[in-house]
Amino acid sequence: MEVYGQPIALTPNKLTPVQVMMKAVELDGRKAIRVTNDTSVKKDDEATFVRINEVHFKNGSIEVNLLSRLLPDAPAHARGFIGIAFRINETNDRFECIYIRPTNGRAEQQLRRNRSVQYFSFPDFKYDRLRKESAGEYESYADMGLNEWIQLRIEVKGTRAKLFINNQAHPSLIVNDLKLGEQTSGAIGLFVDIGTEGFLKDLTIKNQ
Repeated sequence: MEVYGQPIALTPNKLTPVQVMMKAVELDGRKAIRVTNDTSVKKDDEATFVRINEVHFKNGSIEVNLLSRLLPDAPAHARGFIGIAFRINETNDRFECIYIRPTNGRAEQQLRRNRSVQYFSFPDFKYDRLRKESAGEYESYADMGLNEWIQLRIEVKGTRAKLFINNQAHPSLIVNDLKLGEQTSGAIGLFVDIGTEGFLKDLTIKNQ
């Protein structure tokens, strides 16, 4: 396994698919992993990610480059959902996640723009519950679009997580109360949701 803090080559032998399909591809002259949801998954905000083998994470930073497209059969509510799951437990049924909705970043409706970035916690705090109970607190705006490489970096410490996009000096989203608590730790996964054709490369993990 690579030393933490050094780029991890994303190859299928270092990944375990969880309710997704994956394969190694070349995109824009660079090696990447293509990920799509298993067609049996019908709900949003489920455990749909490629899990990074032999990685245990509690506090630190996770950085990756992502690109998403809409699949030809994507449902009307699809937004190119793609992001990072972290502190995943052994059975893949408890984890934290921050993802982006690239179609929203340049939408003409301000409300959709305000929902470009999303935090959720599986299984109890999906986006719809958080939006209903704490409107606007767990999602925010950021400039982004489909079919372009987007750098995400998540910094995690205790119950706080910050999301930085494309090397911004300031975070696009701050979560001050990660729902699984400060003692939670586990694996890292690269997340896609319904209707997304996702591409992933250049993963770096730093533990604290």
